[in-house]
Amino acid sequence: MINIKHFSYGRHEKVGGLIKEEISDIILNHLNDPRIGFVTVTEVTVTPDLRHATVFVSFYNSDKNEGMKGLMHAVGFIRCEIGKRIKMRYVPEIVFKFDSSIEGGAHVLEIIDSLDIPEEIDTTE
Repeated sequence: MINIKHFSYGRHEKVGGLIKEEISDIILNHLNDPRIGFVTVTEVTVTPDLRHATVFVSFYNSDKNEGMKGLMHAVGFIRCEIGKRIKMRYVPEIVFKFDSSIEGGAHVLEIIDSLDIPEEIDTTE
């Protein structure tokens, strides 16, 4: 069990990092909901009072709406597991939000790949 009492500077950011690691592990190893599929926890932000956490997730090759429903269905279990793994006075309320940045990056790469850019011509001759 991790005791967060020893954190002082940037405490909520450090707690957010711990929560991100634990939620990633919980989703990967302890949730059996087929709606969730392959999900990545991209970021966790925690309020300075440590009472609320926003968990940003992205989905790969699965329906994001169904995946979000699966995560919201499991939020109580996830909070309970966080409480067991990280010693905190209050276990934060968890809200999941879809992170579209990975999809946006993939779209930009598709656009770059589709451009017809000629290879460089050797002018040293």
